[in-house]
Amino acid sequence: MRGDRGSLRLSGALGLTLAAALVWGLAHLLAGRRAAGAALLAAQVLLVVGLTAAATALRPEVLALVARPGRLAGLAVAAVLLGLAWATVIVSSYRLVRPPGLGGPGRSLGRAAVGVMCAAALLPTLYAARLAYVGRDVVTTVFATRGAASADPWQGRYRVNVLLLGADAAARRPGARTDSMSVAAIDTRTGRTVLFSLPRNLQHVPMPAGPARRMFPGGFAGDGTLNHPGLLNEVYQWAEDHPEAAPGVPAGRRGPELLKRTIGGILGLPIDYYAMVDMKGFARIIDATGGVRVTVKNDIPYGLAGGVLRAGTRRLSGAEALWFGRSRSDGDDYVRMGRQRCLLDAVARQADPFTVIRSFGRLADAAKRYISTDIPQESLPAFITLSRKIKDAPLESVQFVPPLIDTAAPDWALIREKVSEAAGVPLPASTRTRRGVPGDPAASGSRASATPSAISPQTEQTSPNASCN
Repeated sequence: MRGDRGSLRLSGALGLTLAAALVWGLAHLLAGRRAAGAALLAAQVLLVVGLTAAATALRPEVLALVARPGRLAGLAVAAVLLGLAWATVIVSSYRLVRPPGLGGPGRSLGRAAVGVMCAAALLPTLYAARLAYVGRDVVTTVFATRGAASADPWQGRYRVNVLLLGADAAARRPGARTDSMSVAAIDTRTGRTVLFSLPRNLQHVPMPAGPARRMFPGGFAGDGTLNHPGLLNEVYQWAEDHPEAAPGVPAGRRGPELLKRTIGGILGLPIDYYAMVDMKGFARIIDATGGVRVTVKNDIPYGLAGGVLRAGTRRLSGAEALWFGRSRSDGDDYVRMGRQRCLLDAVARQADPFTVIRSFGRLADAAKRYISTDIPQESLPAFITLSRKIKDAPLESVQFVPPLIDTAAPDWALIREKVSEAAGVPLPASTRTRRGVPGDPAASGSRASATPSAISPQTEQTSPNASCN
């Protein structure tokens, strides 16, 4: 009978300890330790209220704050300390309510049960600490530091222009080609975004002022060979292979810098930043999030073994999505551009927070290996705040493809006119006075970024549920 009463007392003590693990201070209050119990309960209430506010109403502000390596390191330490504090509460609660005079088996059972409770409390906090550490590693690896953060990251401008690149490398071709090139012109006040897409096969591309223009006064000609005829998608690798085209710029930065200035000159917009993803990394990102759901209008041959991506709404794996975006079997480059744009939009809109957290490790690894950008760490909080506006604002798209633009003999002035209409920016002086070669955007485009946007009927609205094909 004594053993039965001892077991009952032990089970009751363990039950009360579990309750105290969920409601801090409960065991202390029942044991007469009112001051300690009230303090623990108040601390838990404040903690829950703070975390709830951070996850809901204050979420954008909190995300902006933790997008700094120092804050992420602090968050990792805080998560570990929280887990240790929680485990301490569990142990101290059990010591207050455990039955006196427990024998060897009962003592061992009680300690084992309390150990399981402590582990259950520590695991989520340690996981949170790991997420913070991995996030810090991604920020410091992918994003460069440029000193102290500015109080006004946009420097008084109403628009920030980001060049988005998709790079592809073939086994039998050295280097990489930027087969996907778009500029996101974002209104920093409203989040309204216009996406300007340029085809990879634009020819005779005017080069920006400086060594590159002196080398190609009549437009980019590449190496002048059949395999390198001088298309827009070759500018990136050509700059990397020819240091004289961008004096003083280190390897790995020459391609992005020259391409930013080249595309900025074509559009008449200054390009503030670039972000590039290797297509292999894009496939890994899709796999890490469990695939992407799109609507395929027509069957598309898949792979070299006779496979087919069937028409219909389906979830594509990374490899299938990559083939879906690359395939030219059912159309030309311009059909493919449309599919790529729709695919990117679907990936962005379907990335829910739970999926991102669950797959964070794999996403972080893919980001470090396959994504490059010159967006500085100091601007990340501002971009995170801006991203919420972008999500709630319309996304509009303008594609400079035939019949609007002849890729073999592009009308550069017409391109700038369409950009001005869609983005609501004034035409550069060079375009107003003549329909000719665009100049270096460093001077002519700087005023455009400071001009408020105006919605234009020339653009194409992108629906979250748009079909892809």
